[in-house]
Amino acid sequence: MPKVELTASFVRQCACPVGARRVDYFDAAVPGFMLEVRCSGGKTFYQRYRDAGGRERQFKIGPADVLTVSQARRKARSVLAEAILGSDPQQEREELRSIPTLAEFVRDSYMPYAKNVKRSWQTDETILRIHILQKFGAFRLDQITDQGVAALLSRMRDQGYASGTTNRVLVLLRFIFNLAKKWGVPGTAKNPTTGLKTAPDVCRERFLSPDEAQRLLSALDTDENEVAAAAIKMLLFTGARRNEITYAKWEFVNWEKRTLLVPRAKSGRPRSIHLNSAALELLKSLPRLEDNPYIFPSPVTGRPSPSMHFPWFRIRERAGLLDLRLHDLRHSFASFLVNQGVSLYVVQGLLGHTQARTTQRYAHLANDTLSDAAEVVGNVVLHTSDNQNTNFAIRSSAANR
Repeated sequence: MPKVELTASFVRQCACPVGARRVDYFDAAVPGFMLEVRCSGGKTFYQRYRDAGGRERQFKIGPADVLTVSQARRKARSVLAEAILGSDPQQEREELRSIPTLAEFVRDSYMPYAKNVKRSWQTDETILRIHILQKFGAFRLDQITDQGVAALLSRMRDQGYASGTTNRVLVLLRFIFNLAKKWGVPGTAKNPTTGLKTAPDVCRERFLSPDEAQRLLSALDTDENEVAAAAIKMLLFTGARRNEITYAKWEFVNWEKRTLLVPRAKSGRPRSIHLNSAALELLKSLPRLEDNPYIFPSPVTGRPSPSMHFPWFRIRERAGLLDLRLHDLRHSFASFLVNQGVSLYVVQGLLGHTQARTTQRYAHLANDTLSDAAEVVGNVVLHTSDNQNTNFAIRSSAANR
């Protein structure tokens, strides 16, 4: 290991000895500062040092045809000073290089974890694919900033997304970064969602009127995506949740009991969707694809569609119902029942609510129905009273004559 005074002229003139693969020339001024000269003619500056554990480490400064000797020596002194103060510059560099992109972390770590522990992993996959990875997928975890996340949420709001959707994006990103930090993934010292607050949820209940329901059915009958249209009809006919229908299999249909089994509902337990005549007729009209167990498979992939965003937007636009959400079909199913006098207890069973208070959101509809029913009694009584008064007046007139 020859020790020399590294100068610009020496760096230009030095060469690798004949027969050797490389030679290291150490600087006489800065301990550990060296120039590696290879038989190929390449020359690179390095700084050697010992870490806190006493192990010898080597930090690559850069190529000699790019950096001057003075530039390389300044960097060498900085690396050496950090090592003396207890840091490990090479380890820090390796950690920086090992920081995954968000897309890599989601693919290799988060989604395998979510599939094992979260029933809603398919929703996570959809939110990531549609909203998050398009923006941040190529970014390393330490490159995603709070300003970037705030800009994404702002752009989504400008595009018309509801607060519920933007909140799910924010909550999912926050969960992913907290999980990565818990696992010790490099680049997660700061969570970019810290300080960002979810928007207030707008508790909106949109119910279809009978006329609107007919317009929707007409739009569904003419849509080019017949599979998506049929699935949306089934949502309206049954009041089921989207995934309960899109992931339904033929083997789950009990034709005798007129039910569709959901092996694992939102509650975590199985439940049965009761099929009315309209739902049964729809099922009977659908083709069964060979070697495909799903009732509503995507025409492209043959798998359930994780989202029906594009056909739904097209269909509701054709029906003139731009403010209607897909989940509003479930609300409408309940409203049709309640407005026909069906008890909330029965509605709770049909919707698969495990808690009665969840169904209480439709109580005001029941009150309206009860008020209308009570009004009938008043009309009958008043009508009877009017008739009695009329009859009494007629009798009195006759008696006076």
